[in-house]
Amino acid sequence: MNDRLDAVLREHWWGAVAAVARRGGDLEVAEDAVQEACAAAVTQWPRDGIPPNPRGWLITTAWHKAVDVLRRDSLRPEREAAAWRRLADDADQPAPSRGGPIGDDELALIFACCHPALDPAVRVALTLRSVCGLSTAEVAAVFVVAEPTMAQRLVRAKRKIRQAGISLAVPGPQELAGRLNAVLRVVYLVFTEGHRASSGAELIRGELCEQAIGLARALAQVLPSEPEVRGLLALLLLTDARRAARTDSDGALVLLADQDRTSWNRAEIAEGEALIEEALRSRRPGPYQLHAAIAACHSGSPAADVTDWRQIAALYGELVRYEPTPVVMANQAVAIAMAQGPQAGLAILDRLADEGRLNQWPQLHIARAELLRQLDRPADALSAYRAALDTGPHPAEREFISRRIGGLVTAGSRPLRRSAG
Repeated sequence: MNDRLDAVLREHWWGAVAAVARRGGDLEVAEDAVQEACAAAVTQWPRDGIPPNPRGWLITTAWHKAVDVLRRDSLRPEREAAAWRRLADDADQPAPSRGGPIGDDELALIFACCHPALDPAVRVALTLRSVCGLSTAEVAAVFVVAEPTMAQRLVRAKRKIRQAGISLAVPGPQELAGRLNAVLRVVYLVFTEGHRASSGAELIRGELCEQAIGLARALAQVLPSEPEVRGLLALLLLTDARRAARTDSDGALVLLADQDRTSWNRAEIAEGEALIEEALRSRRPGPYQLHAAIAACHSGSPAADVTDWRQIAALYGELVRYEPTPVVMANQAVAIAMAQGPQAGLAILDRLADEGRLNQWPQLHIARAELLRQLDRPADALSAYRAALDTGPHPAEREFISRRIGGLVTAGSRPLRRSAG
């Protein structure tokens, strides 16, 4: 019962916060109220059973608690009554399924989290906490800061929403356009945290991937003619399609070149490919469309060695114009290595390593080590793998690196086939 109860509360926590926040107009009050409702559920549900509509129960219970706080703040009676009416209309509605359509409450809340008045550095953290339902400790782990520090940042952000009078509603067309890039970025980063978790034993947090996909779907419904929204949704689907193949039975990382492509989710791939084709026909390119086009090159190939790496390298060349970051350049280098040979890609990665901006990114060192293995330079490859270990990678990556080191130590300088990250 405890595991099931925890799963139900996690599934409905973020929707309940969004519903109460939208009706009461105060995110901080809503979050505290839902936390109290969850505490009540932990006491009552094991005794009485989980209600048929857990989300409705949490919303109603949390709203009772929120009203007490709002009354103390001299909330006008007519506003309270109107909120009660809206709550009665919505409480009996079924909760949205994970990865499916997201309701207006959740969509409104993510736009509030991405308001221009908020520090860009806190937008993702606030979204992970208030929209995705991660605990403050989990959010702190994502950003590698102490929990009290993150708690203070989140409290300040929620108070700023209240003090600045930021509307907890989906903005109108004029405001929406100005906030869209921030929203897309936050949804992408939420997915990234699910796709490659920064903490915990598991490399992949499936619930975050599904929530990000659900948010991207909702955005596509609100903005059906916006190609970058379709590009983002396509990217998430095409990337998530590889989820089952990204780790082995022991939970260790499996590189793209070594994945069992028969286990990729063909339904997600078909949907993602259709979306990116439709987006590209608009002839309004953007970074998410380019990312998705790269992902589609992988999804449409039966094996790494027959992938159109020249096309991928060219797409990364276009992407650098939008995102001239070391990470994009490192990925471009891997594609160049696959298209032109390991030495060509290694030259770029060596330059990035010398610049030092990616020295704490384990993927840079792993990519260098893989190319050095292909060039039959085992000593240099060992040094690169050990540099990756020094960055404190995720346990799944650490296991992969340790296996590679063990293989080099036992196999000597035997040349190994190429792999792509």
